[in-house]
Amino acid sequence: MNEQDQITTDPTKPAQRMRAGSMTISATPWIVAALVLIVLPMIFTNNSAITIMNQMAITIVFALAYNMLLGQGGMLSFGHAVYSGIGGFACMHIMNATEFFAVLPLPLLPIFGGLFGMGLAMIVGSFSTRSAGTVFAMISLGVGELIAASSIIIVAFFGGEEGISGDRTYSLPFFGIEFLKQIEVYYLISAWLMISTLLMYLFSRTPIGRMANAVRDNPERAEFLGYSARWVRFYSFIFSGFFAGIAGALFAINYEILTEENLNTTSSGVILLVTFLGGVGFFFGPILGAIVFTLVQTVLSLQTDLWAFYAGVLFVSTVMFFPGGLAGLIMMHVPAFKFGKARHLVLPYIRTLLPGLITILGLSALVEMIFHFRHAATGEDEMTLFWTTFDSHAVFPWIIAIVVTAAAFWITRRNVPGLVEAWHKANNFSGGRT
Repeated sequence: MNEQDQITTDPTKPAQRMRAGSMTISATPWIVAALVLIVLPMIFTNNSAITIMNQMAITIVFALAYNMLLGQGGMLSFGHAVYSGIGGFACMHIMNATEFFAVLPLPLLPIFGGLFGMGLAMIVGSFSTRSAGTVFAMISLGVGELIAASSIIIVAFFGGEEGISGDRTYSLPFFGIEFLKQIEVYYLISAWLMISTLLMYLFSRTPIGRMANAVRDNPERAEFLGYSARWVRFYSFIFSGFFAGIAGALFAINYEILTEENLNTTSSGVILLVTFLGGVGFFFGPILGAIVFTLVQTVLSLQTDLWAFYAGVLFVSTVMFFPGGLAGLIMMHVPAFKFGKARHLVLPYIRTLLPGLITILGLSALVEMIFHFRHAATGEDEMTLFWTTFDSHAVFPWIIAIVVTAAAFWITRRNVPGLVEAWHKANNFSGGRT
């Protein structure tokens, strides 16, 4: 071994230590995520909380798969739920094929869902990925509507309006685990969440994943470099269909039933909303969007019938004021933390966001009061809001809600200039640390 080889292979050298350190840093988020997934059911022990976490994990996989199209490839799809649905329906038929399912461990079932989703994506992608933009979006919408309509007609595969149900416990026990308990299903879904997320992240670092970004930004320049924009879009499309099929299989395992709702345009629109809410420009954006939307859909829906209205307002506000989504909002603060100036934002945020939160809660209270006043049954004048029971037909609660909302809004508006000034100060790096 010569001296040059010793320089490049000796682990005691600084370069080797730096490389090992960078590998440790890159692995840290995955280790932390795995530990969080392990610990969560120990904190939230009831079955309803575990079911919500299962739904959250499934939505994360589906949203990340969708972001492979929209965020990385620039392909806006209005019918991506069909690939998840086809994977789920295929897995449901495998569950009902008892002779085959009895020798198949349940943890392997999502692979079949992914393959069926990929197969459909290969067929549709062969003609839909020739161009992006409006043409691709309209083709995806047409294909989604076509398959959703076929689910009512082709009863043998889709089960008609009632859908198809199955029983996951008929599978071959996996190391003695029969997946009778919800906690066992949770750890199965969590394992597939980690595997799918890691594979999608690695795909984004491959040459195809990198070129998908180039094709999204400038397909003509990518063509000049010798890459086919169509084939790059096609490969991104089929891999997205594969992971969407995995999400559908996990849905089948968790709920043991699939219907036309798993295929229709509404489901495709929901995953579009989730991805935009989290932020399409960042890999972890759909994860944030899936967590927030699932909490709104499950927890908030238990508190109010207007949860869909609040979800819509949140989505519109995000698109209008924070186009980068929740992830973009977080990443905006990275430079201030990096240069040690984030402390300038603490007090202005408290002074502005606290009354701003009160303003939002006040507006929500007024919306809830109007809804109860208009739609409550005759004689049901009392309502409970923020753990307080009062008469929605009385004048005094309305006065309090209006005054508090107006006062909080006025304080917020008064403190906004100070927040803007603090933001510019925290992001002014010409003078170094202060």
